Amino acid sequence: MYYIGIDLGTSSVKLLLVDEAGTIHNTVSKEYPLSFPHEGWNEQNPEDWWKETVEGLKELIINIDPSEVKGIGCGGQMHGLVILDEKDEVIRPCILWNDGRTDKEVEYLNHEIGEERLSELTANIAFAGFTAPKILWLKKNEPDHFERIKKIMLPKDYINYKLTGRHVTDYSDASGMLLLDVKNKCWSKEMCSICDIDESLLPELHESYDVIGEVNHEALEMLKGVSVVAGAGDNAAAAIGTGTIGEGNCNISLGTSGTIFISSHHFQVDENNALHSFAHADGNYHLMACMLSAASCNKWFAEEILHTKDYAGEQEKIKDEQLGNNNIYFLPYLMGERSPINDTDARGCFVGMDMHNHRTDMYLSVLEGVAFAIRDSLEVAKKLGLHICSSKVCGGGAKSPLWLKIISNVLNIQLEIPISEEGPGYGGAMLAMVGCKAYESIEECCEKLIHTKSIIEPDVIIAKRYEEKYQKFRKIYPAMKDLFKEIREM
Repeated sequence: MYYIGIDLGTSSVKLLLVDEAGTIHNTVSKEYPLSFPHEGWNEQNPEDWWKETVEGLKELIINIDPSEVKGIGCGGQMHGLVILDEKDEVIRPCILWNDGRTDKEVEYLNHEIGEERLSELTANIAFAGFTAPKILWLKKNEPDHFERIKKIMLPKDYINYKLTGRHVTDYSDASGMLLLDVKNKCWSKEMCSICDIDESLLPELHESYDVIGEVNHEALEMLKGVSVVAGAGDNAAAAIGTGTIGEGNCNISLGTSGTIFISSHHFQVDENNALHSFAHADGNYHLMACMLSAASCNKWFAEEILHTKDYAGEQEKIKDEQLGNNNIYFLPYLMGERSPINDTDARGCFVGMDMHNHRTDMYLSVLEGVAFAIRDSLEVAKKLGLHICSSKVCGGGAKSPLWLKIISNVLNIQLEIPISEEGPGYGGAMLAMVGCKAYESIEECCEKLIHTKSIIEPDVIIAKRYEEKYQKFRKIYPAMKDLFKEIREM
């Protein structure tokens, strides 16, 4: 039998056809547009997601008997605000995870409601990307749209709704809305009241591997009756896809955004809420740090500044002796930042250039800057008593041997590269396997399907150089913080 994994990303949807042994038989990727109505705003039309998903599914199964497809699981970009009217039609474009318009709403939640109270209610504080601040923004700025809301959903949940006709979400994705009581896995009545919404507007809650319905959409007649599981937020799905379950296991994702994901059997919150405390797709919990710009920094510098798409060619020019000896520092806050600084005013900048520098120095500093920002969040985890000595790694950036070497040495940990690099899509397919009883548990599925392709070890000398450089890097943002705010107010 076959299982389909859907990775609903920010720039494209990627679909995988996987058998019960974990072999990937086909992949299809379909792009869709982003819109930027104002500076710092990021939106997409959910109907574009659905259109491309339908076309992708048709292509994905073109060479097999559709009756052999048993289940579908979706991992998707988190936090996006999808609102439907009484006819279940999309009211307005989705406000995405990386949208920065909610400064005032975040300020209100964190300072007037209070970070301590938010943490008690949801285990988290407000970040610009979260869904609740977007709801408050909508109420104030688009009251006509707000009044028409009959259902509030997340991006991958809209795809599941179109597949099955059911309004459902899972605990991992719901954790990033700032509406879920994460510890007790239920909607927070007080947060609903703060956002002036009725709990009936929110989708039904499920574990990620729960079967929520069957495909019944007329556009996918060939898949009619296939089971659909609730799925997961993209990072939780990627963690399943890399086998990051259990106590204290770690996964680093180098996608458009970057994350450190630490799984746990236990619910816990760091005292400053610098890390997100979320439910995991395996039924347990996890801590997560999210930086808004990771692989996107690499793409921006290569394509927009150097005007090249030859990433490998540019990186081949960087030699080992340059690692940790580069005098340029780069702050990777091109879209503001979430973890651990929670500052929408922060911006990217280069520091330390002189007349002797050239393009490889600058390119190297971009890769290093992302690694240093990941280290910032790892330091928070260390303060919780978590000792991370190894991590899985996935995402587009993980295809760069140079970048992996830099990250391993900056963090001074071992990196494990899984055989499958498909992350959320592969995790989605695995969730479908568990939901359809091909495996009895997430643990059994991971044990049978997840294998390591290679391991990267830090180099003692390079790691020492990066330790010295990191201690200087961490001083730059505090020195720039007030200036960033002034620049943004100009």
